Amino acid sequence: MSGHSKWAKIKRKKGEADVKRGAIFTKIGREIQIAAREGGDPDTNFRLRLILEKAREANMPKENIERAIKRGTGDDKSVVLEEIMYEAYGPHGVAFLIEVLTDNRNRSVAEVRRVFNRMGGSLGESGSVSWMFELKGYLSVDATKADPDEISLVAIDAGADDVVPGDGLVEVYTQPGDLRKVQDALKAAGYEVSSAELSMIPKTQVELSPADTMQVMRVIDALEELDDVTNVYTNLNISDEVLAQYEHAA
Repeated sequence: MSGHSKWAKIKRKKGEADVKRGAIFTKIGREIQIAAREGGDPDTNFRLRLILEKAREANMPKENIERAIKRGTGDDKSVVLEEIMYEAYGPHGVAFLIEVLTDNRNRSVAEVRRVFNRMGGSLGESGSVSWMFELKGYLSVDATKADPDEISLVAIDAGADDVVPGDGLVEVYTQPGDLRKVQDALKAAGYEVSSAELSMIPKTQVELSPADTMQVMRVIDALEELDDVTNVYTNLNISDEVLAQYEHAA
């Protein structure tokens, strides 16, 4: 499962650019709306709490957040969204899960299909890809000023399934229901949790040549640029070398 943070770093950089044009606010607003269906109080709705943390990191205006919560709790019925998970195979047989929030199912599937038709791959039937992934809690913890081993011990004691120390970062994987408990334990111990989310983690990863890896990364980019797409998951392993090439090209 190691390496989840690599593409997350790229997404964070792209997110910073999105903030400048306001595009990310639309996507986060939709996520807040869906999460708020389970209740508008982040103290009792952990999913909403996670999304609100993302909104604050992006400096999303308070009025945008409040409007999205009202839509989710039913106080504002002007927009109705649904969650859809598309399954697909991309170039070189890489598995894709594409998470979508949309008010128009036909538009969303047409846009996603168009990306694969243009860049290689095709949409699959329900269940064709999802069996390769499992829902996990994921946290990344800043280890630039802390002992990775100490961070790992706190996470494991709090119930983490797996801990992967890296260069200045510790990745923590949990059962979905344990994410909040582990996050709270890490924060109580004084560690900086850079990100916390529920994520579809591949059970195994595929490795491709640098050129083929870059080709798949361009497909991920194209999908994430679609307004209705909130998350893209693949079983692609991205090496540090290819990541560096991508960052340089970006």
